Amino acid sequence: MINKNTKFLIAGLGLLGGAYAKALKKKGYFVSAVDINEDSIEYALANKIIDEGAVSDYESLIEKADVIISGLYPTTMVEWIEKNQKYFKKGCIITDVSGVKKGIVNKVQESLPRNVEFISSHPMAGKEVSGVRNSDETIFEIANFIVTPTEKNTIQGIEFAKELGKILGFRNITQLSLEEHDKMIGFVSQLTHVIAVSLMNTNDNTHLVEYTGDSFRDLTRIAKINEVLWSELFLLNKEILVKEIDDFAAELNNFREKLVNEDVEGMKKLFIQSTERRKLFDKKDVKNRK
Repeated sequence: MINKNTKFLIAGLGLLGGAYAKALKKKGYFVSAVDINEDSIEYALANKIIDEGAVSDYESLIEKADVIISGLYPTTMVEWIEKNQKYFKKGCIITDVSGVKKGIVNKVQESLPRNVEFISSHPMAGKEVSGVRNSDETIFEIANFIVTPTEKNTIQGIEFAKELGKILGFRNITQLSLEEHDKMIGFVSQLTHVIAVSLMNTNDNTHLVEYTGDSFRDLTRIAKINEVLWSELFLLNKEILVKEIDDFAAELNNFREKLVNEDVEGMKKLFIQSTERRKLFDKKDVKNRK
């Protein structure tokens, strides 16, 4: 489905949009981009990350794109697609990088004409920085790529998304429903960010760097967070995330009770269980990396 003549357009040339552009350009594809930030477009053009780019009057770039990749925030993506769909080429395929799917994917699919397909996907990759200047396509090499089709997607569209994941260099490509994706992301990504943020906000830790160890660094790495994007993602997945927070709070309270009661054996059982689960995770993780 993707061939040497396929033309890609990236809407939103940020960290992930820039990484997509770099990966596709390295494989010899024609890549154009649109963004509201003129500096991002100028930087990408100057560094040959894209072939063409614009911040306005970009209808012609849309019209000749075979594939459009949205690097926009979820709600902004819905608005952008609704606004510009009249320029989509017949047979155009659109995909995204959105961290939440339910309530977003359906809106997009319902707004599109029959001859344009939106197949949603999620690159499980990122960095604690933003912008095309910090983009790095090598982050895909150790990352997972999730395709999230609905009943409105064709077999060809699903295969296209998986092929794109391979071209971009993701180590593992999987498929989930919208519901499965959002439930999974609520635990493995959103809850972990909530924990990191909460840990950093527990007390004034201005001087912790002078005596902290690796444990604190590892646990709070993702506390450097884009407040606009993550507020939106959390609200879009509110019901699932609230449940995950409640479950975590209950487990934290379970450990607290064992500590208060000096239940050494109970604590040991929790340590053993967490160690075994982490070992299993590591074993599967290593297998996936091969």
